[in-house]
Amino acid sequence: MNMQKDCKQVWEKCLEFIRDNISDKKLFDTWFKPLEPLKLENDALTLRVPSMFFYEFIEANYIDILSAAIRKELGHNAQLLYSIAVDKGANSPAGNSVLPSNNITATQNFAQNIPVNLDAQAKDLPNPFVIPGIRKVQVSSQLNENYSFDNFVEGKCNQLARSAGYAVAQNPGKTSFNPLFIHGSVGLGKTHLLHAIGLETKKRFPEKTVLYVSAEQFFQQFVDSTKNNTRNDFLRFYQMMIDVLIIDDIQFFANKTGTQEVFFQIFNSLHAANKQLIITSDKSPADLSGLEQRVISRLKWGLSADLQMPDAQTRIQIIERKLFKDGITMPKDVIEYLAYNINSSVRELEGALISLIARSSIAKQEITLDLAKDMIDKFVKSNTKEISIEYIQKVVCDYFKIPVETMLSKTRKGEIVAARHISMFLSRKHTQSSLATIGNKCGNKDHATVLHACRSVQNSCETDKEFRMNLEAIEKRITE
Repeated sequence: MNMQKDCKQVWEKCLEFIRDNISDKKLFDTWFKPLEPLKLENDALTLRVPSMFFYEFIEANYIDILSAAIRKELGHNAQLLYSIAVDKGANSPAGNSVLPSNNITATQNFAQNIPVNLDAQAKDLPNPFVIPGIRKVQVSSQLNENYSFDNFVEGKCNQLARSAGYAVAQNPGKTSFNPLFIHGSVGLGKTHLLHAIGLETKKRFPEKTVLYVSAEQFFQQFVDSTKNNTRNDFLRFYQMMIDVLIIDDIQFFANKTGTQEVFFQIFNSLHAANKQLIITSDKSPADLSGLEQRVISRLKWGLSADLQMPDAQTRIQIIERKLFKDGITMPKDVIEYLAYNINSSVRELEGALISLIARSSIAKQEITLDLAKDMIDKFVKSNTKEISIEYIQKVVCDYFKIPVETMLSKTRKGEIVAARHISMFLSRKHTQSSLATIGNKCGNKDHATVLHACRSVQNSCETDKEFRMNLEAIEKRITE
């Protein structure tokens, strides 16, 4: 009696999961409601199906979601037995029988439905998703060897995402960072980090199949599979062959209902099998528009980590790393000028660096600060430059010959306080930043301190000629 009750309870929970993952209620009513739980023994659930046709159709079309549901309730060692109602006839046994179909034994082990090792499975139970010859397919990971962790400069702007990505590469599918969702504006290193995670995973787990695919490429594959009537093969490939799936720029799926539907199925299948998913977007899951709520909810299951624009010191490290890799030397003042003046994205920073090197090579000129200023002036004009708070701080500290770190410290020495106040005053004048942002970047001060600093500078300009001359000289360096 208790066994019967447990059996029904487990199946009811399975149905809840399946209902949540099938958008078409009619399909659910047609193919899952007629299934009846008969017994549950040692994590083996027996389901009664109305006919052989039912059994074959479910195995061909819904085994992924069925396996995910049962494994969710019973664990990775769950088994499924089909009890098929067989019509009475001259050559048929009466009543119900547990029968195999399509070379599949009646007992179906879900740890093998979504296998880690396909070759090992071949000796046991043939998999219903395996297309003839698919075991021989070698999947190209589509990873760029140049985008490794060794080439990824870590800073406060990307520390969480980088650390989480490295943890995932060490133990894919086994951490709480599944999916790992990385978001940030264009050109901040999302794609680089994705490739780095994939490469590190392949290095540590050569037997795992890692696939990097852009959302646009995934969409086109889905469209082609629909046109060619190979949608099942498309689904089986992603559900059966991939251990680590990396999708870049998922915002491209916005308002593409069919693509979201198939992605939803693949996500559920891989996640249920403890396969790793890594996804990027230009927005956080909560800010994505055009995606179904159930898709967004899945994206929130793991860890969401953002990438921000690197600070000046990190930008300097990025330039130095690239120069070292290419075997090029460049004066320190030129590197700093680039880092402090290109602050929109890492991609534009690298573009400016390449342009400067190319101009120097073509014109056969040495790379100097004057050459960099001339090039940057033209480069920035086409990129709507805004002077950064960091650049203002650098110019102010260079003028007074004090380290930026000292200016940002809590010291109350007169010359340090003056430099700090001037930095705040010029930041308010030459940037669009709020008082709170300026205060935060000038030693974690509040907005009231910034207002006080601005008033102090204004008063000193009116009463102290030398102070005013210094301020004008600094401002000229900033705007030249």
